[in-house]
Amino acid sequence: MIGRGRLTAAVLPARGGDGGGAPLSGRDWRATVLGMHLVSAAVWALAVVTALAGDIAPGGRAVVLGTLGVLAAGYAVAGAPAIAGEHPARAVGYLVVLVGCFAVLAWQAPSLLFLLFLAYPQVWFLVESPRPGVLWTVLLAAASLAGPLAAARDGGDARQALLSAGVGMVFSVALGIWVSRVLQQSRQRAELIEQLEATRAELAAAERERGVLAERERLAREVHDTLAQGYTSIVVLAQTAADRLDGDPAGARERLALIEEVARDNLAEARAVVAAFQPVALDDGTLVEALEQLAARFTRETGLPVRVDTAALGEGPPLRRDEEIVLLRGAQEALTNVRRHAGATDVVVRLAREAGQVSVHVVDDGVGFDVAAARGAGLDGLRGRVQQVGGAVDVSSAPGEGTSVVVRVPAP
Repeated sequence: MIGRGRLTAAVLPARGGDGGGAPLSGRDWRATVLGMHLVSAAVWALAVVTALAGDIAPGGRAVVLGTLGVLAAGYAVAGAPAIAGEHPARAVGYLVVLVGCFAVLAWQAPSLLFLLFLAYPQVWFLVESPRPGVLWTVLLAAASLAGPLAAARDGGDARQALLSAGVGMVFSVALGIWVSRVLQQSRQRAELIEQLEATRAELAAAERERGVLAERERLAREVHDTLAQGYTSIVVLAQTAADRLDGDPAGARERLALIEEVARDNLAEARAVVAAFQPVALDDGTLVEALEQLAARFTRETGLPVRVDTAALGEGPPLRRDEEIVLLRGAQEALTNVRRHAGATDVVVRLAREAGQVSVHVVDDGVGFDVAAARGAGLDGLRGRVQQVGGAVDVSSAPGEGTSVVVRVPAP
C-alpha cells in the first residue's frame, strides 16, 4: 500500500500542492489559462505549416499531420479542461497522449521537436508539483529522444541528440521546480492573507461587541446618574405630598408642582441620554450655574440647605465639556447619597482649582459610614466615568463623622 501511494504521488498530478488553494486570483488565473491556449494554438499552427512545407515523405506527412491532430484534439478534450480546473484523470490522459505523440513525431519529423517549447510548460501547468512534474518531463524527453537516436548516423549525432534532449529536460525541470516553489509561496501568502482577513473580521466583531458593551455601560451610568435619581426624587416628593394633602394642601400643591418639574427635567435628561448629548443643565449654562441649580433643586426637594462655594475656583482655562460632565455627575451622585443615607443637617458643594486639577467637593455632617466596608454601584460607576478623563475619586468618612466626596479632573 505504501509503495502504491508513493507511485500514485509520483505519477498523478497534485494540483494546488500542499496548500490546496489557487495561487492566483480567479481573474489572473483565467488570463493565464487563456494565454496558454493562444500560445498552444499559434505553435500548433506553425507546426502544421512546417509539416506541410518540410521535407517529409508523403506517407510520413500524413502520419505527422494525424499526430498533430490527435495532439490538438487531446488538448481540447483533456488538456485544456485540466489546466483550467482540477481534473486529475484528464490531466493524466493528456500527458499520456503528449508523450505518445512526441514519440511518433521524434521518429517521423524530428524538425517538429521545437514543440517541446510548448510541451514542457504544459507538463508543469498540469501537475504544479515537483515529483510528478520531473517524472513526466523525463518521460517526454525520453520519447522525443528515441527517434533522433535511432536516426543518428554516428556517435557524434547521438551525442548531439542526447545533449539537446538533456539540455531541454534540465532546463524544463529547473524551471518547473522554480515555478512550483513560487506557486507554493504564493499559496502560503494567499493562506496568510486569508487568515489575516479572518482575524481582521474577528477583531472587527470583537470591536463592535466592545462598542456595544461600552454603550451599555454608558447608558447604565447615565440612567443611574440622571433618570434613577430623578425618579427617586419623584417618589420622595409624592410621599411627602400625600402626607400633606389633609393638613397642608398648599404644601401638597407645591410638592405636586415640584414633581411635575422634576418629571419634565427627567424627560429632557432621557432624551439627552438616548442622543448621547451633554446634561441638560449644561446646555445653556456654565458648570457653576449647573451646580447652583442642582443645589437649589436638592434644597427644594429635601428642605436641607446646600451651599455652593466657588471661592477657591479662581481663574484659569475652561474645562472640556466631558470634564465638566464628570464633575457635575460626581456632585449629583454625592447629593443622592446624602439624601438616602446621611441624615445630614448641613451640606457644602465646593468647586476648587489647585495643583493642575479642578475638583468638586461634597461635604456633609451626617452619620458617615465605613468606607472600606461600603459597596455601591453609584460610586463604582462614578469612578469608572472619572477614570475615562484621567481623574480620580476620593471618599473620606467614618461613622458619626460625616462624609466628604471629592472628584478631581485634570485642569488645562
